[in-house]
Amino acid sequence: MKNLFSNLKGDLFGGLTAGIVALPLALAFGVQSGLGAIAGLYGAIFIGFFASLFGGTNTQISGPTAPMTAVSLVIIAGIVQLNDGVIADALPAILAVFVIAGLAQILLGALKLGKYIKYIPYPVVSGFMTGIGIIILLTQILPAIGYYPAEDDEYVNTFKYQANEVILNNILEEEADKELLVLKDFEETISRAAKITPEQVRTESQTLAKSSSSGVIGAIKMLPQAIGKINWPEFWLALITIAIIFGFKRITTAIPSTLIALIGVTLASYLLKLEVRTIGEIPSEFPPFNYEIITGFNLEQVGPYILSAVMLAFLGSIDSLLTSVVADNMTKTQHNPNKELIGQGIGNSIAAFFGGIPGAGATIRTVVNINSGGKTKLSGMIAAVLLLVILLALGSLASEIPSAVLAGILITVGIGVMDYKGLKVIRSIPKSDVFIMLVVLILTVSWDLVYAVGIGLVIASLVFMKKMGDVNSMKSGIKTLTDLNLKDHVDYSRIPVELREEIFIKELNGPIFFGYTKEFQAMSRDVPDYATHAMIRMEKVPFIDQSGLFAFEDVLQALVKRGVTPLLVGVQEQPEYRFSAIDIIPDLVGEEHLFENYEECLQWIKENVEDTIPSALEV
Repeated sequence: MKNLFSNLKGDLFGGLTAGIVALPLALAFGVQSGLGAIAGLYGAIFIGFFASLFGGTNTQISGPTAPMTAVSLVIIAGIVQLNDGVIADALPAILAVFVIAGLAQILLGALKLGKYIKYIPYPVVSGFMTGIGIIILLTQILPAIGYYPAEDDEYVNTFKYQANEVILNNILEEEADKELLVLKDFEETISRAAKITPEQVRTESQTLAKSSSSGVIGAIKMLPQAIGKINWPEFWLALITIAIIFGFKRITTAIPSTLIALIGVTLASYLLKLEVRTIGEIPSEFPPFNYEIITGFNLEQVGPYILSAVMLAFLGSIDSLLTSVVADNMTKTQHNPNKELIGQGIGNSIAAFFGGIPGAGATIRTVVNINSGGKTKLSGMIAAVLLLVILLALGSLASEIPSAVLAGILITVGIGVMDYKGLKVIRSIPKSDVFIMLVVLILTVSWDLVYAVGIGLVIASLVFMKKMGDVNSMKSGIKTLTDLNLKDHVDYSRIPVELREEIFIKELNGPIFFGYTKEFQAMSRDVPDYATHAMIRMEKVPFIDQSGLFAFEDVLQALVKRGVTPLLVGVQEQPEYRFSAIDIIPDLVGEEHLFENYEECLQWIKENVEDTIPSALEV
């Protein structure tokens, strides 16, 4: 506790500044998620406070971020669709998925897996982040020009017949469940169908219209129609917002440009009495605890999104730990990755119970905190408390914020989140990395964020294994003494001339794993018929996996069958343990044929190998 208040003045300024920066972003991400601006604000408050309190990075500021919101949007849209477009009915299942994501992060930290997050390949991260940026840009075009498909009567009416069909199908499914379907010649069905109101049809049509126009594909599909129905006041509000955010930074960075844009453009819209869409009511009260997450838990709805919850956990972990590294570099400190994941998980779980969207460590907000004097966990907690105070004191005023302003803010976020560093060097990096980056980017934008990352990881792993296998093949050579310049290989020049025909030498350089087994198995075919001993040098083999182990066993069996005695030199601890576990030692290689170094093996050769071939041949 003493350390918590050791930098009170700096933490106060850092926390207040970071909180001010977080406010417009929290509102914008809430709107983007589909749960409303208030969900973003709740997320920023609870994640920010508890991730700081329990996390492992003293200066980290946490809250909703672009990648986390993009994945959350997919989950929210899917579950809402299962509930006929009614967010209130879908909310318990949505928040349950977010709780599971938080618990998964806690588990990752408890199992001390934080240090392994850094092994996510850069091309995968680059493609994903650029894809997220493109998604944000494209999905915010319609709100930025003031076009909302679900409010376009002409477009909504095109779904009227489909809406009737959906409503009738729902009636049939309900009656099938209650075993009423065939009673009295479908009288019940006909009676209920006759009571379908125009309001029901319109509501269902709006739901279908919103679903059809959602996401990247939907936004692109609707763009031609939207251009003809631009709401010019909203378009200019979004454009001015973007201009202020980028332009004000050139004047000063002392005041967050997003905050200036949010307040300035909102105030102008209010004073000019512009007829534009606003973000709606923001309750000025402490958020209620959502007991329905537990009491109304629906495995049928939550089950299909368990994988997405795990993806959220991994994504939040990557996002947070990358920000932690940035904070370490700026403060010359060292974060605790496992503790950080536990803190993030606690924050996300608690935020979900209060209706907040998931988040992670936010780089820009963390940098602002550090530059403003923040040094301890107190700074992040102060930022969260500031947002809570704003909610309680000024929530009613926030309801006047135009949706177009938040769309403009999100467009700048989309531009900023793309990985320009990776894109700039795309011509100079290996083609395999470019391929991985583009695959992840395209799949992220056009298909599914979770599968995009998963497929990217699989491809990256296969490429890595192929490269490692190729490196092992190049470095691991077969030595035939007659072909060697023995002046450059002094070790082998010490083998007696009369015994050189008997000895075949194989040098291994690197781990023996599934990507190298094919090349290694060729060794048994390369041993000449006249060789009586095969020296296998393993000083540079730190690891052997199951595939490599069985390949090694096959090679030794083939050598022994041909009457060739294997001699293993410099076997390290892990490979020796694996050899002993499946009885390669001593069944195929006796203890007397294991040597700690080349000197021991050379001495044994001199004492035990007999000259059986009169002439010097290639070995």
